[in-house]
Amino acid sequence: MVEKVGVGGTAPASPMVVQSMTNTDTEDVFATSMQVAQLARAGSELVRITVNTREAAAAVPKIRDRLAQMNVDVPLIGDFHFNGHKLLAEHPACAEALAKLRINPGNVGKGARRDEQFAQLIEVACRFDKPIRIGVNWGSLDQALLARVMDENARRAEPKDATEIMREAMVTSALESAAQAEALGLPGDHIILSCKVSGVQDLIAIYRELALRCDYPLHLGLTEAGMGSKGIVASTAALGVLLQEGIGDTIRVSLTPEPNGDRAREVIVAQEILQTMGLRAFTPLVAACPGCGRTTSTVFQELAQDIQNYVRDRMPEWRLARVGVENMTLAVMGCVVNGPGESKHASIGISLPGTGEAPVAPVYVDGERVVTLRGENIAAEFRAIVDDYVQKKYPERQSH
Repeated sequence: MVEKVGVGGTAPASPMVVQSMTNTDTEDVFATSMQVAQLARAGSELVRITVNTREAAAAVPKIRDRLAQMNVDVPLIGDFHFNGHKLLAEHPACAEALAKLRINPGNVGKGARRDEQFAQLIEVACRFDKPIRIGVNWGSLDQALLARVMDENARRAEPKDATEIMREAMVTSALESAAQAEALGLPGDHIILSCKVSGVQDLIAIYRELALRCDYPLHLGLTEAGMGSKGIVASTAALGVLLQEGIGDTIRVSLTPEPNGDRAREVIVAQEILQTMGLRAFTPLVAACPGCGRTTSTVFQELAQDIQNYVRDRMPEWRLARVGVENMTLAVMGCVVNGPGESKHASIGISLPGTGEAPVAPVYVDGERVVTLRGENIAAEFRAIVDDYVQKKYPERQSH
């Protein structure tokens, strides 16, 4: 059995894998390589790229080579719609450079051409021993299949409503396409399924049904989640329920970035969903109080932001050099009410003075008070304490 790239694995303890996608023009080798590297360094363990033109297909091996020159070893997933069968046939080096293919059964073809073109894609996957994600999307659902499901529903004594039919059609499309792929020779352990919708309750219902009806690995994600807090909240609401039920093997948070915004934010949100649920650890977590009338100064807010940015900036280096540093916890508290207690529960905690309190900031390391900071350099001194803790607490990673 080959390793399933982009799949959490079959063992119960297999970790959920974080995935992201570029939004550069894949024909632009430099821009795409740089964004893939950015996403990988942020913690994306798989990166999907659009392959929609002959030029994009020809660029994929060059992107893979450039990433190797940059020492970026993240698996690439090729995203194919409409013409994937042609592109892969004309550019076998593209198929070879990719770790996984993603196809949408609603966009493979229509009528008789659908089965033929689907078979061509499966043949390429078999020839190059590549896993395939069969990704159904409600915005491009196979209309012939939908019509068939609607006709079957109309003949029922008690027909289902439109929402139930849409959900049923999504699940049916994924499962029938997977069965067809296996019939064409693709091993079952090379198949990953996804059914992307933008409604939270729809996503939960569809994935529950998928999990009941198959053993294929499942890729989770709320499509078109939106921008900012709306996208984060919607994704967290949907994925949190499914993850808690043990459903899913890979995850992507499909955030719409702000204009010229940081594409890597979707990676950070996915990591934070998994880490706050206790499913995986990626980077030290910073606990901070929300503030109240006791904390009219913004000092603790500024320090919390400073230290959170600091550990994220250092984490790529720490991850390579130190074992277990992602499990470190930090607390930046704003007054004496909960400050000392919370600080003692963290690996390293600091309790800053609230309004009217003495201008001192006790620091606790593994529950013990070790120093009291004062003055204008608290942020720099606290970062130095964090660095020292990492050096002493976490062993060096042995290179092979």
